Amino acid sequence: MPDSRMVPVPDGLEGLRLDVAISRLFGLSRTAAADLIDDGAVSVDGSMPARSSKVVAGSWLEITIPDPVDLSTAPAQAVDGLVVLYDDADVVVVDKPVGVAAHPTIGWDGPTVVQGLAAMGYRISTSGAPERQGVVHRLDAGTTGVMVVAKSEIAYTVLKRAFKERTVEKLYSALVQGHPDPTSGTIDAPLGRHPSSEWKFAVVADGRDSVTHYETVQAYRAATLLDVHLETGRTHQIRVHLAAMRHPCCGDALYGADPVLSRHLGLTRQWLHARELGFDHPTSGERVRVVSPFPADLQRALDVLEAEA
Repeated sequence: MPDSRMVPVPDGLEGLRLDVAISRLFGLSRTAAADLIDDGAVSVDGSMPARSSKVVAGSWLEITIPDPVDLSTAPAQAVDGLVVLYDDADVVVVDKPVGVAAHPTIGWDGPTVVQGLAAMGYRISTSGAPERQGVVHRLDAGTTGVMVVAKSEIAYTVLKRAFKERTVEKLYSALVQGHPDPTSGTIDAPLGRHPSSEWKFAVVADGRDSVTHYETVQAYRAATLLDVHLETGRTHQIRVHLAAMRHPCCGDALYGADPVLSRHLGLTRQWLHARELGFDHPTSGERVRVVSPFPADLQRALDVLEAEA
């Protein structure tokens, strides 16, 4: 079972960065501490701070440390539909299919990108926590599209910094219910754990800063296709922000999608696709841009809407 603890910040850690303080308090690596903060597993006095925030003595720090994942139980495994879009000595960019997680985690016994790459003969970076070596960003299991994995140690370091500093371009396509008003705009609303469900996230006053830009591409009778650009990369960010506008992704039962429309469109998961990723190559510095076409189930939903237009 995950280890949940609540402790006061001791005087000796006053003024340290949160990730450094957690590393010292719980005997974790700084990378592991930073990952826990990014995953929303850390709160200070009930709020979800950034990893760079300074701790104050006497504040109450709550942290949930997951059980370590034994990679010996997650051997190389061929993953149907996992396609390599770009590959060189430093990075490999894949088109992640639906139903595939980025890396092994507690509670997930399905296929992962890491296992699929191993089955294809790829050796990836050994940097990062054991269960997510080489993984510099993630997509939800139910979200398809472009995902980059580091093969070299330098690539891991450079790409992690690029995602943190928001120099990576992340373009998503999302089909949402109804017609957003305005037709383009920015959603700037803090996100954190849902107060009544550990599996969901929500807009909460003390959450972490989260910014999503959207633009209408095509309006249909019952839905709208959007281009979505992310400034931040919080868990479920697009899904929660769009649902908060009362325009959830079609097919997204977790965040309030209309089941009748979902069935009509033949959707069994959220209509959300990571269509394009742009980043500076970690060693050459050249801009790399990789694009993924819509998978069959998402294209079929669009075809249904087109036929009704």
